[in-house]
Amino acid sequence: MELALLKKDGTDTGKKVTLDDTVFGIEPNDHAIYLDVKQYLADRRQGTSKTKDRSEVAFSTKKILRQKGSGGARHGSIKSNIYVGGGRAHGPNPRDYDFKLNKKVKQLARFSALSYKAKESSITVVEPFTMEAPKTKEFVQMIKDLKINPRRVLFVVPESSDNICLSSRNLENVKVATPNTINTYDIMRAYSVVFVDGAQNSLKVEYKR
Repeated sequence: MELALLKKDGTDTGKKVTLDDTVFGIEPNDHAIYLDVKQYLADRRQGTSKTKDRSEVAFSTKKILRQKGSGGARHGSIKSNIYVGGGRAHGPNPRDYDFKLNKKVKQLARFSALSYKAKESSITVVEPFTMEAPKTKEFVQMIKDLKINPRRVLFVVPESSDNICLSSRNLENVKVATPNTINTYDIMRAYSVVFVDGAQNSLKVEYKR
């Protein structure tokens, strides 16, 4: 698949960039995408919710009424969950929601997501550029010049750049990533994926399917 190489002001350089079909032209696997996104979202969960059960509530342990003769149900502890202030039955406890996912599946999911974006013509390749200083206004103007969908944009740069990251940090709809940090969730969530030329070549097939 060939795409035009653009300058950061949106003009065409006259050059073409060839995207690797083993990364951007595979048959997407929806189940792999589902599993990878599920793991990513699960890993973001804190899992710190906690309630006190009847063994942890600070109440008296005295039997509150005699076993027989009261005419009502028998009760042994005011810590029971049926009483106001008692322990909670089957409440949440701290836990880890993350689960293991094979590297081959994660790679397949990432390439499937990129293939979807390629089919939707949502991928743009820009020639390498630098920013002399963090300028959010300049970054916003570049997005406008590229004529891409600005609702959610994923910028993939060959290597981390402080000025580029700082220029986009205050933009809620923009995320900057490197080939090592790109993930399926961000790709699928983005309306436009912009590769700085060279970054797309770092997405190699590491595992044979």
